[in-house]
Order: sequence, then structure tokens, then C-alpha cells
Amino acid sequence: MEIPAKYNPSEVEDKWYKYWMDNGFFRSVPDEREPYCIVIPPPNVTGVLHMGHMLNNTLQDVLVRRARMLGKNACWVPGTDHASIATEAKVVAKLRAEGIDKNSLTRDEFLAHAWEWKEKHGGIILEQLKKLGASCDWDRTAFTMDEALSASVLKVFVDLHKKGYIYRGVRMVNWDPQAKTAVSDEEVLYREVQSKLYYLKYFIDGEDGFVTIATTRPETILGDTAVCVNPNDPRYTNLKGKRLIVPLIKRSVPVIFDEYVDVEFGTGALKVTPAHDVNDYMLGDKHNLESIDIFNDNGTMSTAAQLYVGMDRFEVRKVIVKDLDAAGNLAKVEDYVNKVGYSERTDAVIEPKLSMQWFLRMKELAEPALKAVVEGDIQLVPPKFVNTYRHWMENVKDWCLSRQLWWGHRIPAWYLPEGGYVVAETEEEVLQLAREKSGNANLTLADLRQDEDVLDTWFSSWLWPISVFDGIRKPDNEDVNYYYPTNDLVTAPEILFFWVARMIIAGYEYRGAKPFGNVYLTGIVRDMQRRKMSKSLGNSPDPLDLIAKYGADGVRVGMLLCSPAGNDVLFEESQTEQGRNFSNKIWNAFRLVKGWEVNADIEQPVSAKAAIEWFNHLLNKEIAQIDDDFDKYRISEALMAVYKLFWDEFSSWFLEMVKPAYQQPIDATTYAAVLEIFEKMLALLHPYMPFITEELWQLIRERTQGESLMVSPMPKSQASDAQLIERFELMKETIAGVRTIRQEKNIPQKDKLKLFVSSTESLGENVESIIVKLAGLELLQYTSDKVDGAASFMVRSTEFFVPLEGFIDVEEEISKLKTELEYTKGFLNSVAKKLSNERFVSGAPANVVDMERKKQADAEAKIQVIEERLAALSK
Repeated sequence: MEIPAKYNPSEVEDKWYKYWMDNGFFRSVPDEREPYCIVIPPPNVTGVLHMGHMLNNTLQDVLVRRARMLGKNACWVPGTDHASIATEAKVVAKLRAEGIDKNSLTRDEFLAHAWEWKEKHGGIILEQLKKLGASCDWDRTAFTMDEALSASVLKVFVDLHKKGYIYRGVRMVNWDPQAKTAVSDEEVLYREVQSKLYYLKYFIDGEDGFVTIATTRPETILGDTAVCVNPNDPRYTNLKGKRLIVPLIKRSVPVIFDEYVDVEFGTGALKVTPAHDVNDYMLGDKHNLESIDIFNDNGTMSTAAQLYVGMDRFEVRKVIVKDLDAAGNLAKVEDYVNKVGYSERTDAVIEPKLSMQWFLRMKELAEPALKAVVEGDIQLVPPKFVNTYRHWMENVKDWCLSRQLWWGHRIPAWYLPEGGYVVAETEEEVLQLAREKSGNANLTLADLRQDEDVLDTWFSSWLWPISVFDGIRKPDNEDVNYYYPTNDLVTAPEILFFWVARMIIAGYEYRGAKPFGNVYLTGIVRDMQRRKMSKSLGNSPDPLDLIAKYGADGVRVGMLLCSPAGNDVLFEESQTEQGRNFSNKIWNAFRLVKGWEVNADIEQPVSAKAAIEWFNHLLNKEIAQIDDDFDKYRISEALMAVYKLFWDEFSSWFLEMVKPAYQQPIDATTYAAVLEIFEKMLALLHPYMPFITEELWQLIRERTQGESLMVSPMPKSQASDAQLIERFELMKETIAGVRTIRQEKNIPQKDKLKLFVSSTESLGENVESIIVKLAGLELLQYTSDKVDGAASFMVRSTEFFVPLEGFIDVEEEISKLKTELEYTKGFLNSVAKKLSNERFVSGAPANVVDMERKKQADAEAKIQVIEERLAALSK
């Protein structure tokens, strides 16, 4: 078969992906084999592939493909997340572009638009993952709002409510005014910003004097209901029993005393706005203060603010400062750096807000999940994240479950006409409970009102490793009993708490077992300036463009060469170019081997037999190292090991050792061994580079329909001879020494050289035969004397001589050596001067002085070699 001169990834990738799909190689059903299971971190249903997905899913595919080749029943479950906030925002924007206001639609009308959007755009990212080579069991593709998964979510909500873990109450929440919903603490990102600190005068009610308070948010004074000072602060003892006047609205508020106030911070006097600051809320609760909510849900001022009603909060900040100044209440303004919370989803500034929400008590539920990680039952890779995890779990707060949205799982709570509510999975159960609770047997569903809110998206994805196998509704089904707990989870550290910790909690609550054994935490993909890749910065390449340019295998290798677990990935396009170059290297090596003519009648040379024995031992050693790397989740290091094995050892050395002379055939024994080794190399590379390895594996020999490298066994490590491998390392250094002399003296490869070895111990016929072949020798001989007129080099403690008579101009060589000798003596003199300076020797760091002494010793040794060489040439 004619092998194309160049590797064409696009032709190969589509062909083999279809072949794998057609043959059902990705499909997994329970059987007698050991299962290996990964569930995909479900991307947003409306998302498209970005560089973070590329890294994450390449790692998963490597693990799954390797497990499959190790004989395990590998199952990689794909799917998408309904992403309440992000998806609803996109649908609202799409409707707005069509001139439709969400508020003009009923809930059902809006959801019809949302489902239409999901059907059109949902799943694009999964199709894109196929281009990457992802070997998911696509028959198992799940969506968090599928019927089975939705029913699982409602079942868990009802169950946790019955157990007393879920409750409803007014609490201070993080309010996103753009999405108009509460978000959890973990969905708030804090950034340092340049702000202003405004010093405001609060005049004492009924007498002269004032108290100065400092705030970064002057617009919130409209909700002030007290001023708090520390009872131990001597500056404010005169204020006991006094009241102060809130600027502009002239509200009289009490002065309260609490040790919560830091005497050293600011002016020592704190304005208290219970409705809009979490700490003020706690003070208000403790001192029984009025709570005035001055903001509407969209961040504009409410009627309760009395002033600036309907204006945006940031516009009010600009106006109110001028009004405070005009009223004589502005003492001064200072520049100030503080941390401000932003919504992870919309990037809007978060507004602390009192709101009626649904919450899940976390402390008791979190205990088994904390223990599992701290005691090592679940391994975090790298382990540096264990302390972060412990800190969060030991300080876990109740989870705000409700979101003021329409897209998502609607909370299964129904309110009764006369107060109170019931929680149930189905409308039939709801009606039954409502009639029992109200004592009214005539109640109909129309008399009840379902809660308008939906559940936090994470409340569905925390069940993912169970719900994708329908293990909530059917806890004893074959799938969940076989695949759960899953083996590995590959995800990003930033969702360690959003998702990973909560899945562990759910696993212990609903299966009594961990959901996975190992969590591999990837780094963040950044550019070379260490900026996170994002569309807004324009520094994130389109992964599909990279695949089109460099091939999927090239992109996979490029991503993984620079991505040790837990460390950020500094990405530049040259890395995917390196991956493509490696693909080309493999392709060209294959073309070289397949281009050899085979002759079954010729004997196997000693050099070829020796080379095959050496490479098989080296291969066994490297397989053991690769196995160890995978056991420790050193996935990038394992790739580097097989990369170097192929490039440096297989291509650069082994193929050169066995290659027949120009236009000569190769013996059949050697050729068969080379193909067998090539197949093993392809198998080791396959998890990283599935497409090119499948193509070459199919071309290497005749295959039958249904055969594939991806379901062939991974090579196993046998015993390796360390002494044999070491002898070949010495051999390679010897060949390199001869080649260096050829290069320095411009001696063509066709000119045969002699090599004398200053040793009484033989290198062995095997090694000698390869040195003779690769160094281009006519003679290899042992000697106990120095050889006159020869260039020499050292390999460890053995000296080698290459006679140069007839190959060089002696006078020219002597001139070169004298110039080099003069330069080296000058260099030695400068180093000796530095070392004779006592101030330098006593004052410089020890490692610097040691480096200078090494330079001195190296220069002295070099001078000796040059002088000996000059003496030999002058005879």
C-alpha cells in the first residue's frame, strides 16, 4: 500500500472516529470485567468548546483509552448542564433582540422559548468533543433536565426536606441585580478595586456636635437604622442614650454599643444598614433594629429609600455625594482600595440583600465528605488542595438553594390558601398532603400556588455520578451497582466546592459511599503573560481552528506537554506545533520502516540482534516508569517519557542501528522485530494520540474488519537489564564522541575511521558491532598506549583515540589548538585572580565560589588536553 508522503490529519480523524463509532468501541454495559468509569464534568448546554474544555477532556480521554487497553470495561459518561443563570440570560437576550420582553410572557411561554434555544444550541459542545477524539459512550448522553434526572432532583429535595435539612427563611443573601437572583457564596468572586472612602457627619439629635463615620457606599445611608460604637472607646462615652440624624432623610436613629466595632478602624463609628450588609444584619438582629430594604431587585432605589427612587445604585452614588456636600454632611473623601464581590455568572457587583429563600443545612451532611478526603479515602491530585478543602468544609455555610429564575428545576413546594406549604414530588402527593394539612378535603390543585423559584443548578449536578445511572430513583439497578463508585474525576480547582465537595456529600448521603476514588485537578489555561484565557481579552484561540491547523493529536500532545496536575498551563500555539511535529516524526519513521525491502534469505546482523535486545529492555524499563507515572496521576510526565522514548531512542538510535545499508534489503527476522516494537510504541502513544496511532496500526500489517488499536492490549512491562541499558548508554556516548570529531574536522561520513580504545576490558561484540556501523569505522581496536596524531575524547573513565593522519591539515590544526590554548590560559588567569581575592572568597555566597573553583579545574583540565594534543601533532 502506498503511504502518503505527508500525514493528513483531517482525512484520518474523521475516518477512524466513524469506524470506532460504527463498531461500538465506546459503548459500555455491565459485564464480568473490572469497570473503569469517569463522568464528564457537564459543560453548560449552550456552551462551546474552549481551551479549558480541551485540557480537561483530553486528560479524561487519555485515562479512559488507557483503561480500555488495560482490559477494563471503560465507561465515559457524557452530558450537559442546564446552567440556569447563563442559559436564561442568553434566552432573555435573544428575546430582547426580537423585541420581546421576558416580563410580557407567561412562565410556560418563556420556557417554550428556552427549550427551543436548548434544542438548537444545546449539545454543540458535545459534537465538538468528538473532533478532539473523545471516546465517550454517547448512548449514555445525559442532560440535567432530562426526565429521569429531573425526577431525581425533586426526589432528593423532598427527601432532604423530610429529614429537616431543607428549610425556608429570610436571610442575607448575595443578590445579583443583573440576573435578578440570589447566588451562593461560592459564586461570588472578590476583586480589589480602587474606591473612595467617604467621611460623613451624622449630627446629634437635639444638640450640637456630630459623629463622623466612613463608608465606601454612601447610597446605603438611606437604609441606616443605627450607628454603632465600641463601649470601650473613650471618644464616644458621651453618646450613651443619644440619637443621631441620618443625613438627607433626617431619620433619627439610636447609637448602639457593641464590641464588634474595631476601635482602631476608620473613625471607630459604624453606620448600621441591616438590610444591605451581612455584618450589619447580625448587629441588627442582636439589637432588634429596623431593617429597611432600599433596593429593588434590579439594583435601582426602592420607594423605601425615599430619595432617588428608580435611579440605579451607582448613579445615586455620584449624585448623593454632591448632595451630602451641599448639605454640610461631607467631611472629606479619600482614595481607598477594597475588595468588592462580583457575580461569577454576570460580573455584576453583588448586593447583600435580605430575602426569603430556601436553604440546605450543610454542617452535619458535610462531615462524612470531610472525613473521606482528610483520611485519604478520596485522593485529591495534587494533594496541596486537601487543606483548602478541609478549611472550606470545616467552615461550611448553609447552601442557598433557590434562584429567582424560570429555567431550571422548579421547587416542589406548594402554598396553601390559608398559609403554610407542602413539599412533594408529584401533583397527586401534593394534593393529598395539602388536604391533610388544611383539613379541607375539597381542595383542588387550582387552590394551591407552586413556589415560583427554581433550584440552584448545582443542586442537580451534585447528584451527577448517581443520577446518570438512575441511582436515585432506582438505587439497586444494574448500572449503578456496577459503575458506582466511579474511578476518577477530572475537573478544575475553582469548582472544588461548587461541585466536587457537594458530589461527595451526596454520595455518602444517597449511596453510603464515595462517588469517585480520585480527583485530578487541572490548572487554569493561561497565556504567556499569565492572563486567564477569555473571549474579552482576545487571547483564547478557537480549539477547532487549532485542530484544523495542527490535527487533534497535535493539539492533545501540545496541551498535555505543559500541564502538570494542579499547576496553571501557560499556553502558546508553538506547543500545538510541537505536537504536530511529533505526529510528523511518527509518520516519517513509519514510512522509513515500510520503505525497506525485506529479504528472508539473508542472516540477521549481530548489530541488529543486539539493538533489538537493547531496545526491548529499554522499552520494558520505560513501560514500568509510565505505569508508575499513571499510578501517581503524572499524566504529562508519562507523555514526556513516551515522547522521548520514541523521538530520542526509537527514531534517533534504534532505527539507525537496524537500518539496512543504502539500497540494501533488511533481513526478515529484524524487520519482524521492528514492526513488533513499532506496534508497542503505537499502543503506548494511543491514549494521547488516538488518530495517527490507529492509522499506522492499521497500515502496519493486514487487519480484519472490527480490529482496532483502541481495544488492543496495552504492552506490559517485563524484566529489564539495567547493566545492558547502561552499556548501551556508554556506546551512544562513544558514537557521539566520534561524530563530534568528524564534525569538528569536517571528515565526511563516507570516509572510514579507526577507533582505539584505551582499555583492557572489551566492550563486547554486540556493542562493538553497533559502534562500527554508526560511527563509520573500518577498525575498532584496544590499546594500552596513547595514540600519536589522534584526536581523543573521554567517555566516563575510558579514553578513545581517532587517528587523523590523512584527514586533516596538521599545520592548520596546530594553529587552531594554539589559539584555543591561549584563550583558555587567559580565561584561567581571570578565574585565578578572582579566587586569589580574599574579599571575594570570604564575601561571596558559597555556591558562587564553588562555581568559580569548578571553572578553574575545568580550564586546567582543558589546557592539559590541548597541550597533549599539540605534543602529539608536533612529533
